Amino acid sequence: MTARGTTAPAGSRPARSDGPWLWPGGAGGPAAVRPPGGRPGLPQAVLFDRDGTLVADVPYNGDPGRVRAMPTARRALRLLRAGGVPVAVVSNQSGVGRGLLTRRQVEAVAARIEALLGPFALWAVCPHRPADGCGCRKPAPGLVLAACAALGADPRRTVVVGDIGADLSAARAAGATGVLVPTPVTRPEEVRAAALTAPDLLGAVRLLLGPPGADGPAPDPDPGGAPW
Repeated sequence: MTARGTTAPAGSRPARSDGPWLWPGGAGGPAAVRPPGGRPGLPQAVLFDRDGTLVADVPYNGDPGRVRAMPTARRALRLLRAGGVPVAVVSNQSGVGRGLLTRRQVEAVAARIEALLGPFALWAVCPHRPADGCGCRKPAPGLVLAACAALGADPRRTVVVGDIGADLSAARAAGATGVLVPTPVTRPEEVRAAALTAPDLLGAVRLLLGPPGADGPAPDPDPGGAPW
């Protein structure tokens, strides 16, 4: 989660024509990853919300020193990487449009997250304010679609993991699957509306990978969950 907000009503002001920021992570970026083969049903990519999902939500954070990984995040990402599934980040950062953050600060925080959680294939960031009427800010699908295009992944075989309804709405609008990992700020109606939920990131990844098997990723020492 970042700051909540809604897309500007149609006709209120022209939609932004500039798209999201995209840059390769430490995994080498889109050129270094391809949709995996392996057993049927394995996601071609898993896209994670940043604040409140991968790391603790610090509003408009531009300080790498304030980054704290969420519980089980490191282990969950390790399982996906072991299974050959590209992982990426899709994040609303309206602090940029509000004049509270610079791109350099956003990238510095991203670098710190990779230092804590390992490399991501791609970072996709919407720098616009809710009132800008862009097509990339979640719950709009643009951020998810841009990440899928850069990764060469079919949105229909892509999963978005987040902590609020906007993350799941963006997934649904893009044709992807959404998994909600609630936190204390997740609204009860968002939990009720979610088709898939998990208690934490590790639970979400177990749900996506399903029971370990001969054709699947390396077994988790404590397997659980169900196939998605």
